[in-house]
Amino acid sequence: MKQQTNPPRNDVPNLGQYLRSLRDVSGFTLREAEEKSGISNAFISQVESGKVKHPSPAMLYKLANLYGVPYEILMERAGYPVPQNVKEIGNNAPAVFRRLGNITNEEEQALLDYLSFIRNRAKRDGRLK
Repeated sequence: MKQQTNPPRNDVPNLGQYLRSLRDVSGFTLREAEEKSGISNAFISQVESGKVKHPSPAMLYKLANLYGVPYEILMERAGYPVPQNVKEIGNNAPAVFRRLGNITNEEEQALLDYLSFIRNRAKRDGRLK
């Protein structure tokens, strides 16, 4: 008997949407992301738009470093298997992840959206360069 899988949830952003949110929060243009990561802006754009759904682990590693997020999160969102014990937030995670603890995908996306809003407002008001 085949094991039933849960259908994808519509409220959880796909990898491309998630990476776009991270880039927006970071304040990088595609060209700046290219310069800092070594990944072509065209490729980053294709991943963000969903044309490339499963970038290589090496690319995901570079993007995780660029955006300061755990590599395992990007691997999981790209559909690669990640052992459950690796998903747990450890001492090597950035301080903000340790303070927040485990959060849902929806909470994470809401936090990214809000941070993007705050940074865009600060840029507009001249408080952030």
